[in-house]
Amino acid sequence: MRRLVWLVGAVVLVDTMFYAAITPLLPELADRLDLGKGAAGVLMAAYAAGTLVGALPGGWLAARAGVRPTVLVGVALMAVAGLTFAFADAVVLLDAARFLQGVGGACSWAGGMAWLAAGSPPDRRGEVIGTALGAAIFGVQLGPLVGAVATAVGQGPAFASAAVLGGALAVWARLTPAPAGAGRAPGTPLRALGDAGMRAGMAVTALPAVAFGLVDVLAPLRLDALGAPGLAIGAVFFAAAAVEGVISPAAGRAYDRRGGAVVVPAGLAASGLALLLLQAPRAALTYGGAVVLTAGAMGTLWAPAGGILSRAADRIGLEQGYAFAFFNLAWAGGFMLGSGAGGAAAGAAGDALPYGVLAAVFLAAAAAARGAVRRNGAVRSPA
Repeated sequence: MRRLVWLVGAVVLVDTMFYAAITPLLPELADRLDLGKGAAGVLMAAYAAGTLVGALPGGWLAARAGVRPTVLVGVALMAVAGLTFAFADAVVLLDAARFLQGVGGACSWAGGMAWLAAGSPPDRRGEVIGTALGAAIFGVQLGPLVGAVATAVGQGPAFASAAVLGGALAVWARLTPAPAGAGRAPGTPLRALGDAGMRAGMAVTALPAVAFGLVDVLAPLRLDALGAPGLAIGAVFFAAAAVEGVISPAAGRAYDRRGGAVVVPAGLAASGLALLLLQAPRAALTYGGAVVLTAGAMGTLWAPAGGILSRAADRIGLEQGYAFAFFNLAWAGGFMLGSGAGGAAAGAAGDALPYGVLAAVFLAAAAAARGAVRRNGAVRSPA
């Protein structure tokens, strides 16, 4: 089990590392390719768009061909995308590379997380999912370092390393025992959407994704307006990812022991309150602390969301690949909504509007979850 956790953790770490590597490169790319804010936004969003498009096909591949072939497809697409990004000098090719990487990430995540779910005992599933998610969050921390290397040694060598790492991960995956491909007739994704547990898991995934999409757009701009230098802004997001990465496995363990009926309402309420606090600070230091606190609060929701989806899939006879396809679908759609619509709303009416609306949604969801627990008379829910 530990060997499998290390493998899947490495796969998602490398994927998120190259996803996040573009951040420090964006100003240079914008100058070199004469990109406006709209074109730069498209380049940033192309990965999430690829994940959105590739989510259900990735789940289908994991259900039909098996988890290991799906992971192999994912790392192969990541390698091709990395090589393309390394040597392309036209924005349309860079957009295509980011989109292809998103499709590959959808396959890697669907296959890898389904592999973990199939190989872990049900009473530890939240913990192992949370551990893998912690590795992915660590990859987000490392990404800007890759981008910084690219500014020093060139875009080609830095991003071509994706092919080397992809090859190493493929060999590792080939040497790791995997369950056979789907041996039962899986429930259909459309029927799964009728299940309350699947819908709840997608909602718990989508809400923090919307919030992170919004914070990733607004927080750097706010910190800059408060006088924080670029290094300090990077340090804030590094610390936020570190806290989130530590909290994710702990949240998974809490979910295994106490259930979603306890963990999820608490995480939703904490996240809503943290989003409200983001509007208060008037100094860069306190605002940076609020960003770290918000990331930690929302980080309590990822592992329970994966656990809810996985358990719901078990209950209705759906292959685990589809469960994590829904995770990818909810994350990508939520992130694009937060960064796009949230950023537009902030530009039109100020940061307080999207933060306040989203905080209200989180707090209403927490109240609804608590109300459902009281109505059912449950202390611990399998969801």
